[in-house]
This record gives sequence, structure tokens and C-alpha cells, in this order.
Amino acid sequence: MSYVCVIRNNKMNNSQKFDDNLQDLARFARVISHPARLAILQYLAETKTCISGDISAFIPLSRTTVSQHLKELRDLGLIHGEIDGLKINYCLCNSVLAKYKAMFADFFQEIGTAEIECNC
Repeated sequence: MSYVCVIRNNKMNNSQKFDDNLQDLARFARVISHPARLAILQYLAETKTCISGDISAFIPLSRTTVSQHLKELRDLGLIHGEIDGLKINYCLCNSVLAKYKAMFADFFQEIGTAEIECNC
């Protein structure tokens, strides 16, 4: 049993060996890797306003599942959820979105300038 715990601890420590920017970019990629989270971001962007109340009415998932996805987006700072009475107002955080957009652009610009080209 302790052998498994040691392996898990080693795996958790491996990500700490990488640059903070790569770790941050990887967290962002993990959060947006689910289509439901992308749909939530897209919905909030299309409405061009804060959404008050139940977003699950607009996303084809249960209220509990949507809530879990909203939490992931909130924890990373991509959206804000402010309590207003019995409802929560959800808004995109454009400054955080801009930060990750720039990070991704920089990352792909850097690796896109490699001198080696594959014929695939």
C-alpha cells in the first residue's frame, strides 16, 4: 500500500519540475479540455452579459454536472460567480481569458519557429 502512495507522490512532484508558465498553461488546457466547459464559455461570450440563475437550462447536462464545470472555470478565474440573493450571476473574466490567449499564442509561436520540419 505504501508503495502506491510513493508512486503517486512522485507523479505529483514531477509536474513541479517544469516552469511555472508551463504548469499554468497545462492547468488552463486541462480546464478547457471538456466540451461542456467550452460550451459554457461560448454561451457566456455569446450572451454578452452576466447570466443570472441557472445556466443548466442552456447546457444539455444536469444542474449538478453544470455546477461542477462552473466550479472548474471559476477556480481558474475564467468566470466569476457572484451571489445575488438566491441566484448567482456568472460573467466571463476577460482579463484572465486574454492572459491565457497570449500565453498560448506565445507558446505556439515559439514552437512554431522550429527549424526542423516533418513531412507528415
